Amino acid sequence: MKKFYILLVLVSSFSNAQLSWSPITTIPTDVNGQRFDDVFFLNENLGWAIKGYYSALFKTTDGGVTWTQQIANGGLGGFLYFRNVEFIDENIGFLGTLSGSFFKSIDGGTIWNEVTTISPNPPAICGMDAVGTSTIYGCGTYFGPAFIIKSTDSGTTWQHIDMSAYATTLVEVLFLDENIGFAAGGNSNGAVILKTIDGGTTWTTLYNGTIAGENVWKLQILLNSGNNVIFGSVESFAPNNGRMVKSVDGGSNWISKNVPDINVQAIGFVTENHGWIGGHQTGFFETFDGGDTWTNTTVGSNLNRIIFFSDVLAYACGTTIYKMTNNLSTTTFQEQARVPLKVSVAPNPIKDKLNVSIDFIGSDNLILGLYSSTGQLLSELKKDLISSPQTKNYTFDFPYSSGIYILNLHTNTGRQSIKIIK
Repeated sequence: MKKFYILLVLVSSFSNAQLSWSPITTIPTDVNGQRFDDVFFLNENLGWAIKGYYSALFKTTDGGVTWTQQIANGGLGGFLYFRNVEFIDENIGFLGTLSGSFFKSIDGGTIWNEVTTISPNPPAICGMDAVGTSTIYGCGTYFGPAFIIKSTDSGTTWQHIDMSAYATTLVEVLFLDENIGFAAGGNSNGAVILKTIDGGTTWTTLYNGTIAGENVWKLQILLNSGNNVIFGSVESFAPNNGRMVKSVDGGSNWISKNVPDINVQAIGFVTENHGWIGGHQTGFFETFDGGDTWTNTTVGSNLNRIIFFSDVLAYACGTTIYKMTNNLSTTTFQEQARVPLKVSVAPNPIKDKLNVSIDFIGSDNLILGLYSSTGQLLSELKKDLISSPQTKNYTFDFPYSSGIYILNLHTNTGRQSIKIIK
């Protein structure tokens, strides 16, 4: 069954100004500001939400009023970072991780079994989308390589599609039907959006940015526009701005607008002009003019996804799960700021060697990039798979001239930048 989160039909009897977001306080939150990485609703009442680093799964059958924990913290074995959850129907669902494991349930999420029939085995699943009655797509990874997985028989058999000709990273996949869909991430030039009309056999590049190291993190399509209006969130790094990209002609042309967060990820619009955006450092920023100006709603933090069920009902995930309705809310919730990884560079200023020490709080993936003070990628210093909580030390030659540089860490729990001086 195709889910309804991209069905955005404007009902004129409601004023957009009445729409507001409220935290759902009946679902347990995490320490250290770690977030819910995904939320998925099959209909307005039946949904699932996952904690990322703490690897837990929750289910609701009453629109988030109450939740049942289906997977306890670490319940599928060790330090698995849960990234996304997707259901074809009320029974068949899939759970993607950033830890080399991919799971399927046939009983609504109570029991999960690892999928072992994909070759090669995906190192991570960053995005999923189910369409029709038995087709599901997945993609990865934000740390590379770029690939698509596809099943047309509800996950019994799988096809692996190498996407290295089009991208170096893939984060998001979004399909209109079994054949027509989009994938987003980045390539050597910058953030990228791709389209297929033949079920993933061939792809066309719709959008390609110019800043290496950026990714299009999330996509949204306004179906009431004839599939012509497409939004994307562009995750960047200091000193660059995060951005919103938008097309009104199905992807042939794009405009780009700066947004208040650098590591922007979640995006959702109810019309071409009214929408919200947020990311690792922010909650819901709202615009009524298509992204020219943004206002901080002071609701939410550490946002990753916004999903719409209708024009007056939507859900989002971040520090907790949030719900949008057309009723003003007085719910209060104490947001806990995300705690970044502890990173030290010593000495700083440096001479001919760059010494970096990072304290990892759990299993993780690391992309360590060196950028100029103006945000140009100079070198991808290291990719690393972290298997358990530990401190890791790295040393790199530094054959660069005197000046200011930016060291950027991209991990499962976010991005952070450190200024270094030579």
